[in-house]
Amino acid sequence: MNKVKITVLKTTLDAELAKEYGVDNLTACPMLKAGQVFYADYAKPEGLCDEAWKAIYQYVFALAHGAGNNVFYYGDWIKKPGVAICSCNDGLRPVIFKLEATNETATIDYIPVR
Repeated sequence: MNKVKITVLKTTLDAELAKEYGVDNLTACPMLKAGQVFYADYAKPEGLCDEAWKAIYQYVFALAHGAGNNVFYYGDWIKKPGVAICSCNDGLRPVIFKLEATNETATIDYIPVR
């Protein structure tokens, strides 16, 4: 299994939906910033939002296991092999991520919780 590079491409705010449904003065996600980079395998990287992880972990897991080297998204809607563009599931202020397969072998550098 290899690590997957997770890059925050941008944080967004749907102003129309936020005006109708959001609290006053709602802004784009305050937890993540464009340009932040995380590396993951099958565990959520420290500092990554739990909700974002729940939305993207299946893609990370697939890329970590080599799915990006074949037809995983490539040619379907992504023009680069080993890449997926995903977002968290916040309907008012989604964060857009680029996931990239790497050749860096994943190692357990934390104590797994059982």
